[in-house]
Amino acid sequence: MDNVLLYVLGILVVVVGLAVSIALHEIGHLVPAKLFGVRVGQYMIGFGPTLWSKKRGETEYGLKAIPMGGYISMAGMYPPARQGGESRESSTGFFQTLVQDARSASAETITVGHEERVFYKLPVLKRIIIMLGGPVMNLLIGIVLYAVLLCGFGVQQYSTTVGSVSECVLPATSESQECGASDPAAPGAAAGILPGDRLLSLNGEKITSWTQATGIIRDAAGEELDVLVVRDGDEMALVAEPLLTERYVTDDAGVIVTDEAGDPVTDEVGFLGIGPATEIVRQPVTAVLPAVGDNIVQVGHLILNLPQRLLDVIDAAFGTEERDPNGPISVVGVGRLAGEISSLDALPIAERVSGLVSLLASLNIALFVFNLVPLMPLDGGHVAGALWEGIRRFFAKLFNRPDPGPVDIAKLVPLTLVVVVLLGGMSALLIYADLVKPISIL
Repeated sequence: MDNVLLYVLGILVVVVGLAVSIALHEIGHLVPAKLFGVRVGQYMIGFGPTLWSKKRGETEYGLKAIPMGGYISMAGMYPPARQGGESRESSTGFFQTLVQDARSASAETITVGHEERVFYKLPVLKRIIIMLGGPVMNLLIGIVLYAVLLCGFGVQQYSTTVGSVSECVLPATSESQECGASDPAAPGAAAGILPGDRLLSLNGEKITSWTQATGIIRDAAGEELDVLVVRDGDEMALVAEPLLTERYVTDDAGVIVTDEAGDPVTDEVGFLGIGPATEIVRQPVTAVLPAVGDNIVQVGHLILNLPQRLLDVIDAAFGTEERDPNGPISVVGVGRLAGEISSLDALPIAERVSGLVSLLASLNIALFVFNLVPLMPLDGGHVAGALWEGIRRFFAKLFNRPDPGPVDIAKLVPLTLVVVVLLGGMSALLIYADLVKPISIL
């Protein structure tokens, strides 16, 4: 029963955290819009029927039934069809009607006496600042959460303490993972190294990291290695002889390297048969921005490879393939992960909380990057439209041509509809995959 309550609590924490992130995202749009004099009619969290609202000044603030995003309603998002002109009344086709409806809806937000307080009449830079305000808010939230995670809780990393000692030596390509009578004893065990020993030095070289120790061991195959450890507070001098054995080659991320045929690459290196223990270490403030940068790169790479990633999700959801743990995931999948993290009895409470903080930090970085995609209705689409307008006006001024006026982004409404349909289909696919074949940490 306790596990069920903790599972639900984890989901609620992420739901509330996501709602707060969305609310702050919209504040990132709202504040500069008001500072620049744009009339903002609504500030809403969610979509669909309004559950609660209150009007303060000229803006209605409220919550809606479907908590899947939010918006602010700014006057004059789309310019009229002609500079100073009115929307045409016509029904020449479905897509043309969509464009006209968008212009009409935009015109209805402009009230008498506030004709100049419209979004499309702002200078290009101010429009870009308004549209970037939301994503930048998510970035700032992500930075704060990463600071809490790294500097407050710390991260798990290898220590210089021995966590495990193998009994025997098995090649990397061995099909059996259990020691047999004919398998040679592991050099570490033969030398008397025990779990809990902390490495002080190898061949007189002070050990400050497990990576350093691994490098020395790998290069010392067939040679006697002086090992100085601390055991129960006392220093002990041991002698080990690393054995030349076959190990998989891994990259910087710890992933096994494969050759052109897709087979794992192996190398013959020195081997003691000892593994590191892990510990939670608080990081300096200087580690925060690099961590955020790495997360941004990961999300950007996922978006650039999204078609292939979605095909992989389809193969997993409707076939026998396993889900990629680093692939795209829906809100449902995020909720499941949050529930699993919070209900893991094996983890201390601090590690569960840090896991939820990490999840929310990653969500905000994902919102930051995704909203920068230059497609309507995303913030990046509006930024791209403003930049294109600025470029047109720059060259018009450079060549003494008439001001071309605002870019008619209402013409992109049909493309916006296509993007919305595609995003809806992607969301439905990911939700289905997270229900039938979820990504799990268990």
